[in-house]
Amino acid sequence: MDPVQAVILGIVQGLTEFFPVSSSGHLVLFQHFFNLREPALSFDISVHVGTLLAVAVYFFSDIAALLKSVLRFGGQMLKPKAERPFGWTDDPDLKTLGLILAGTLPTAALGLGFHQISDHLFTSLWVVGLSLFFTAALLVGTRLVKPGELGMVEFTVFGALIVGLAQGVAVIPGVSRSGATIAVCLCLGLKRDTAARFSFLLAIPAILGALVLSLACGADGWGEISTLSIALGTAASAGVGYIALSTLIKIVRHGQFFYFAPYCVLVGIIALMLGF
Repeated sequence: MDPVQAVILGIVQGLTEFFPVSSSGHLVLFQHFFNLREPALSFDISVHVGTLLAVAVYFFSDIAALLKSVLRFGGQMLKPKAERPFGWTDDPDLKTLGLILAGTLPTAALGLGFHQISDHLFTSLWVVGLSLFFTAALLVGTRLVKPGELGMVEFTVFGALIVGLAQGVAVIPGVSRSGATIAVCLCLGLKRDTAARFSFLLAIPAILGALVLSLACGADGWGEISTLSIALGTAASAGVGYIALSTLIKIVRHGQFFYFAPYCVLVGIIALMLGF
């Protein structure tokens, strides 16, 4: 992989990780175009670190608030029960953190299950094409849903588990993680801003878990790739990812999430044609 390919793949990862068009599906397609059947694990990890950095920077204040809520709750737990002013469900930040943890459980379970057949999934253009059609259907479905009114305090653990399941299914290349999770959040009645915020905060442990799993299971798959290519891919993924993330938040806020559906259908058709 040369530096130009690394930048292109980094840009693709940064755009498609956040736009509801499936980053994994696009990487399969571009790896096909570049004839990169087994891209270096080090590069795959680096571009995911780039998108993780984009999320961390964009939601820095939210992440800081979640961490502070843990310290605040810990301090309250040291007091006698009668003197505690609130429970964990009364604190929006603490409730959000609890829902993130709940949603992470089904994601982890499905992620580990799909990991066993990942070699087949990530080499099949047919899987990518059909999954992109599924993503398009989810996006169109958001057009039919009335704007929700629920915030994180009103959202339930059961709802978080459903969103986590949707995120787990998005391990399949062609199923968009952001598309699946935001669509499910909207269907469950969350406000648009809240749906987007919860989706991307939920992505943080998912991406971290995927990185840990890759490191644990891919010790022999690093391949040969230059430090320059890794650095360029990471920078491109982080910079473009931040722009894509901020743009998508605005799109969701204005109820225009379904605009990406025709693109998913088009790329799905291309994937199926290449799969013949």
